[in-house]
Amino acid sequence: MLVVQPARPRTSSQGRIGLAIAGGGPTGGMYELGALRALDRAIEGLDLTRLDVYVGVSSGAFLAAGLANRIDTAAMCRVFLTGDSDIRFHPELFLRPAIGEYLRRAGSAPGLVLRWAREALADPLSASFGELVSRLGGVIPNGLFDNAGIELFLRKLFTADGRSNDFRELDRPLYVVAVDLDSGKAVRFGSRDWDDVPISRAVQASSALPGLYPPVCIRDRHFVDGALRRTMHASTALDRGIDLLLGINPFVPFNASRGGKRPAGMKRLAEGGLPVVLSQTFRTLLQSRVQVGLEKYARQYPETDQLVMEPDEDDGEMFFTSVFSYGNRLKVCEYAFHATLKDLRERRAELGPLFARHGLRLRDEVLDAHGLSILDGIAAEPPRTEATARLRRSLDDLEAQLAAESARTPRGTPAARGAARRSSRRRRPSAS
Repeated sequence: MLVVQPARPRTSSQGRIGLAIAGGGPTGGMYELGALRALDRAIEGLDLTRLDVYVGVSSGAFLAAGLANRIDTAAMCRVFLTGDSDIRFHPELFLRPAIGEYLRRAGSAPGLVLRWAREALADPLSASFGELVSRLGGVIPNGLFDNAGIELFLRKLFTADGRSNDFRELDRPLYVVAVDLDSGKAVRFGSRDWDDVPISRAVQASSALPGLYPPVCIRDRHFVDGALRRTMHASTALDRGIDLLLGINPFVPFNASRGGKRPAGMKRLAEGGLPVVLSQTFRTLLQSRVQVGLEKYARQYPETDQLVMEPDEDDGEMFFTSVFSYGNRLKVCEYAFHATLKDLRERRAELGPLFARHGLRLRDEVLDAHGLSILDGIAAEPPRTEATARLRRSLDDLEAQLAAESARTPRGTPAARGAARRSSRRRRPSAS
């Protein structure tokens, strides 16, 4: 499902494009990858690795940080889907028990009980079993799983092949949003006061969903999932003065009344038990904030075209897929890939002029093709060294600069200049 908010009034475009990607757990991240791959294939002139600003929250921060580091969607598919990459992704990274957290919390239990016993002996009338139970709440771990392995994987990914784990060394602005647990306020890693934090550490903090992962300590402050404040934090990109916002929100509530696919025998969502009820509640809250945000953005940023991709509300494929199911990640990616192409195809009459305003064009040959797969054109990476990777990136930079200079002619419109800047890399293999 595409949510389109055209700019009003229709002003000239400089071709500045921003990307905001919401969270959604591992499965949401795979949906987002499929949608991004579809945009990559279907829109001529769009280079997702050379946008003007990137914003990522939780699982969306993985993808935003990768694109800002010039890891294109083909390379991401090799990393997360096929395994044809020098740096291997292991799904069990997300499910390693937080043994250290368990032991540390359990070790504090005797001290808590002893202090309560001493206070009870000193003042028996004020002591209560309920108070003891309350104090023992500190023994419960902050998270079930350890996310340290996630940070290590990202650190390796962002320090190989000429990439960078430093916000300040990126070509384009990247913002990774997390929430300060003690204040409840959102923090934008990558902004001036927080750009010294390693990108891998920022993504770890942004994806620390309370209950599943422990808060991440940075500068003696604890951070958790950025979606607690907002779903996409799209205003972070809109504040940069972009002309076109591309957003992805993988979590929408399931509308059972429309007869979408569901598990056999389930007539009402309540029959699915607490996990299904919580999932529907969580998704409803997230999407309602997206809707409220988009309404506000239409008023605050009337000169920006806004395009947000979401699953359809009768989409049981996404709703009933566990957020921690990895065995079907290719299936989820393929579904999102085809669903996004279908949305673009069905609304091409509306979207064609909108994209053209920014120097972009829908590829009819892709939209009308049959039998496409997300893995088409994704070959194994050729062997390379750090030196050759840096050389390829430098050649890409030079080619992009020459294309931008060529577009700065009296005949070149602002949108054409933006298109040239983003399309220059199409003639060269990925530098990821």
